[in-house]
Amino acid sequence: MNKKQAIQIIKSGLFFSAEFIKKDGSLRKINARSGVKKHLRPNANPRTYNPGELGYANVWDRQIKDYRLVNLQTLIKVNNKLIK
Repeated sequence: MNKKQAIQIIKSGLFFSAEFIKKDGSLRKINARSGVKKHLRPNANPRTYNPGELGYANVWDRQIKDYRLVNLQTLIKVNNKLIK
């Protein structure tokens, strides 16, 4: 799988698992889904930047139950098998 296909999986709105290198250099494994709008906070401060322009994807982490940014530039592995 090439990087373009991996990014399409992440942005598809389906559940996926991924591994990438975080900003601090550590490895993160994440089970997530993009396109989740249910848990948005109405009074939260809006971001002053666009994560997509910086090479990040905003996703909902299933384990932590909060939004996280996935660094698309440092992706190691993406898997989109159905999670039951």
